[in-house]
Amino acid sequence: MTDPSTTPGQAARPHIDTSVPHSARIWNYWLGGKDNYPVDEAAGDAYSAVYPGIVTIARSSRAFLARNITYLVEEAGIRQFLDIGTGLPTVDNTHEVAQRLAPETRIVYADHDPMVLAHARALLTSTPQGATAYVDADIADPDRILAAAAETLDFSRPTALILSNILGHVADYDQARAIVARLLDGLPSGSYLSINDGSRGVDADYEQAQDAYNETGAVPYYLRPVDRIEAFFDGLELLDPGVVSVPFWRPDPTSPAPVAIGEHGGLARKP
Repeated sequence: MTDPSTTPGQAARPHIDTSVPHSARIWNYWLGGKDNYPVDEAAGDAYSAVYPGIVTIARSSRAFLARNITYLVEEAGIRQFLDIGTGLPTVDNTHEVAQRLAPETRIVYADHDPMVLAHARALLTSTPQGATAYVDADIADPDRILAAAAETLDFSRPTALILSNILGHVADYDQARAIVARLLDGLPSGSYLSINDGSRGVDADYEQAQDAYNETGAVPYYLRPVDRIEAFFDGLELLDPGVVSVPFWRPDPTSPAPVAIGEHGGLARKP
């Protein structure tokens, strides 16, 4: 793997194992993307055959993120985003939503996945007024992420930290809490934290399907009780309606009535 300060144009060709399904590629497949392999499609189809609602969860997660970003740009005036665990580019990526609303917005993506690195140029598109960069770094190393992101973002200004469906990949809950706290320590007052992750307590079929997936040898993703997702926001000013099943977070009034799913999220301001 290349050093995180290496630009995509300088990066050595990453190794991509196409014999084992990968969660980022499967998620891309469920979102309708093309950056996946037959092994990922097979795993995604097998999962959705057991639990068809996973496609709704994937797409509801992306819609929640878009609504968060719209609020942050239009109402909170945020012009900087640090999106960690971004996954593969599909539609309505963070920079696309943010720069569509405010072209001068600056975005840094961070991930530690060889296929994401291979597709980094697709993430690096930007308006002339703004900037988009990619950092090859693991969420388990928040200091490295912050240092690399500071080359593009000005951390004296409020910044939105996006952690969308990434904390479930950190098996140890205390470690996940510590990572969030360290990342927030690097951001100034007036910054925001957006989190959404798979949750327990809403849909037993989803929980059973995910637990079975985790036993296949693919990269595991752990669902958490809602109160543990809420605790990631401790010490912050949580915006209404709080941590909720993502279709209920400020839904578009023109959309169908929301239905609860096993995916919870929220948005909060650092005082």
